[in-house]
Amino acid sequence: MNIAIMADDRKKELMVQFCIAYCGILAKHSICATNTTGRLVSEATGLPVSLYNSCALGGAQQIGARITYNELDLVLFFEDPTKEQSKEVTYLCQLCDQMNVPFATNVATAEVIIRGLQDGLLDWRDIVNPKK
Repeated sequence: MNIAIMADDRKKELMVQFCIAYCGILAKHSICATNTTGRLVSEATGLPVSLYNSCALGGAQQIGARITYNELDLVLFFEDPTKEQSKEVTYLCQLCDQMNVPFATNVATAEVIIRGLQDGLLDWRDIVNPKK
């Protein structure tokens, strides 16, 4: 499966800790991320992460394009609930809803989805997004 990860500044460390905790599951999948988040996760876990631009430089749009072309199976975007929801979160959430891509904005939801991924509960994505 193809997984995108992103995190607001105040949630980057939480994303790193999440990825360390679930490194064994994530290692079986392809991961892409916005620049800073992806670099931090890769350094902490050793996982290969394809890097896109930072959110401020169009990274959300790059990930959005992959959602639109049905190239992503899961998006994890840990957002900071103490700030106003960003345009990027709204944009990605709408695209994921439109394309039926699971989308988590907090660690609790992400954990449920990752455990479901481990148990094969997202295998239906292989029908939607067959491997070539």
